[in-house]
Amino acid sequence: MGVLSSSPTNMDHCIELCIKCARACEECLTACLQEPDIQARVHCMQMLNDCAEICLQAVSLLSRNSAISKQYCQLCAEICESCASHCEKFQDAHCQECAKICRECAEMCRKMAQ
Repeated sequence: MGVLSSSPTNMDHCIELCIKCARACEECLTACLQEPDIQARVHCMQMLNDCAEICLQAVSLLSRNSAISKQYCQLCAEICESCASHCEKFQDAHCQECAKICRECAEMCRKMAQ
């Protein structure tokens, strides 16, 4: 449910998942910085940063019902999938959980893009 409305919509669910994904990516990035194999994670950490940023931008566009939100959601879905693939390369719990959240967000963003 939106701030100004009382009934939840797919857009509301997408916004919630994008916020959750951005937060997961930021937390995962912070955790990756503490891992001993940090050099092996450079590309993953860059993708985590990109994913967090695109998710937050999607929240802004969806919230104002932007004319480009559908196209942007498609791009957001692709970035989330890519981020999930990068995270899945690492077996630690934070990367595995982040990958799961990124895939959930990607699925919802694809629905919004249709």
